[in-house]
Amino acid sequence: MLTCDKAEDEHGHRLHIDKALLREWRQDFAQMMRDQGIAANATPRVVRGHGKGAARDGQYRAQRRGRSYALRERVDSVIRELSATRTVRDPARGRLQETRKAVLSGWMGVADRLDAQGEIVLAGDVRYFARHLPPVLTDRERLAQEFIRHLEARSPRERGRDLGREREVERSR
Repeated sequence: MLTCDKAEDEHGHRLHIDKALLREWRQDFAQMMRDQGIAANATPRVVRGHGKGAARDGQYRAQRRGRSYALRERVDSVIRELSATRTVRDPARGRLQETRKAVLSGWMGVADRLDAQGEIVLAGDVRYFARHLPPVLTDRERLAQEFIRHLEARSPRERGRDLGREREVERSR
């Protein structure tokens, strides 16, 4: 009997499919599509200028309902740090910047090769794309930006009241 709801081999053993294997399958599939004359690529999200994918279903639904304890804890942590230091530090930032440098270097290499092939306009488009990738932000930095924008959208009187409330909550912990 054939089942399609589990990733098993022909002997019924569970397959271990990690991210690297999935990436390899995507690349192989794209190559097979190209071999049949269908334009297909399997580029990673970061190369296309996209950050993380969507949140898991449970997290997404909890956030939509306004009941995500994990998100609330992260926001509270960011607010405490902003209140104390006026900035947010994240150890993951260095790694993100290194990834961005590698991605930019790759795109500039593509542009240089296109220039060498006489594709000046396309090379310019690639450079424009690379220069206009979204800024590198960690999750904590993104939360801090959103919180600051939220505060700035409120009147000065409301902002003072909110910060006072946050300090009161901090003292009560």
